[in-house]
Amino acid sequence: MKVILFGATGMVGQGVLRECLIDPAVERVLAVGRSATGQQHAKLRDLVLRDFLDFSAVTSELAGYDACFFCLGVSSAGMKEADYRRVTYDVTLAAARSLVTINPAMTFIYVSGAGTDSSERGRRMWARVKGQTENALLGLPFRSVYMFRPAAIQPLHGIRSKTGWYRLLYTATRPLLPLLRALFPKYITTTEQVGRAMIAVAAKGADKRVLENDDINAAAI
Repeated sequence: MKVILFGATGMVGQGVLRECLIDPAVERVLAVGRSATGQQHAKLRDLVLRDFLDFSAVTSELAGYDACFFCLGVSSAGMKEADYRRVTYDVTLAAARSLVTINPAMTFIYVSGAGTDSSERGRRMWARVKGQTENALLGLPFRSVYMFRPAAIQPLHGIRSKTGWYRLLYTATRPLLPLLRALFPKYITTTEQVGRAMIAVAAKGADKRVLENDDINAAAI
């Protein structure tokens, strides 16, 4: 399997990249981002872009891939809706619309979030925008499209969030996370499980197009 990975330097993306690099089923990873991953591996190639709304200059470099794992995103905290929509909806759809033209037989997997509003009419801004993004992606003619909606994500293997308050939260709750995972498995996953689930779903498919937190954990087994 040849994979394009967006957001490989973020917390989720780091976890997905790790699983791709150690999984023998994944033969190549193209990490697309605004900065390089900083990692060296025989499977990995970085593609650094400045404009995430125009992929026309790199069309040839995006061809020939079987799956796209889209882990690029930002926290909505302190953001106006227009700014959050530009990053969450506009960038994601610009990438997806380019890829579906280049690789229509590709599987596209998008990391959304628990509580996403598929109706697009709810009061929570981030949930509406995520819902709009999901619905637009599901309408694209890829071979298959899946939405991943993780809830709480525990970073493993030395991975750290780039968001300051996330790091503080994870540091404060780290001693409790094993217990919380045992008590509430439906609401907690890990960066490792998200990565393993993406690879499994891209390879074998899933019986639903929107995978909630417990579906992700089940797919990762």
